[in-house]
Amino acid sequence: MYTPNEKRYENMVYNRCGKSGLKLPAVSLGLWQNFGYQSNFANMEEMVHTAFDLGINHFDLANNYGHPYNGSAEENFGRILDRGMRRFRDEMCISTKAGYDMWPGPYGDKHGSRKYLISSLDQSLMRMNLEYVDIYYHHVFDPNAPLEEIACALDQIVRQGKALYVGISNYNKEQTETIQQIFKELHTPFIVNQPSYSMLNRWVEEDGLDKYVEGNGIGLAVFSPLYQGLLTDKYLNGVPTDSRIGKGQTWISNELTEQMVEKLKRLNECAKARGQKLSQMALSWVLHNPAVATVLIGASRPEQIVENVACIKNLDFSSEEITNIRNILLDK
Repeated sequence: MYTPNEKRYENMVYNRCGKSGLKLPAVSLGLWQNFGYQSNFANMEEMVHTAFDLGINHFDLANNYGHPYNGSAEENFGRILDRGMRRFRDEMCISTKAGYDMWPGPYGDKHGSRKYLISSLDQSLMRMNLEYVDIYYHHVFDPNAPLEEIACALDQIVRQGKALYVGISNYNKEQTETIQQIFKELHTPFIVNQPSYSMLNRWVEEDGLDKYVEGNGIGLAVFSPLYQGLLTDKYLNGVPTDSRIGKGQTWISNELTEQMVEKLKRLNECAKARGQKLSQMALSWVLHNPAVATVLIGASRPEQIVENVACIKNLDFSSEEITNIRNILLDK
């Protein structure tokens, strides 16, 4: 029987998500990769245990996680809960999402209809054997679904007791502002947007999304803060065969140019000067944005989680460091 570390909450940093009452760990565990049907169960269970022992009590899933079979990540997480972690349910923040293709026919493809969102959550709860999730997201903006329908479906889910809070993912500033107005009218506990954001992907700054959510009581839960693994030291001296690029499991392989490698090496020197690895500095950089409540990390082994969580030991940046890093990022 799994027994968690008694001191698991002593070192983790917890941030309030927007202006809600919910606090999230600075680092959360995303189960997009390496928790699917073909993944090693013993390894994924050890990763979840390692995360929880380090104070990571937020686990982020989606109905389509678990390549090659949609839903298998939720099924595996349910098995992990059954094997000793379910008794700690009230210590965990469990989130899931729906919005991408799931099953054949017009009701299971990529969209945000009331029918899809409600039936998808029912399936997710069944796979994880949960009565409710803490946060339920619409996973991706759907130009073909009225935002009123999406908002009303998410509001209904909260009122049915199937989710405590709701969020959106992959919505820009304009889309976020529009749906928030509807949520306000409905008095829905809308607290979070989950966008991609990293040192190499700063669209939330250019779009103004970060400033908007900070000023309007919404938190950001950031995915891909390491830019699909590019912001690590694994690509500084070639492409390892066991990396995402080496396995052909990411779309960023074309971005690993000589110029990019040189930029990563310069960033790595900055990280060394801070007493951090490049990945740790990249996570600290994202968390330095006051709009960000948590960064969602992925992992293929427990040691990566331990390494990434160490970013919280140095979250501050001097003005000189910020200037230097920005100049490196802007150098084309």
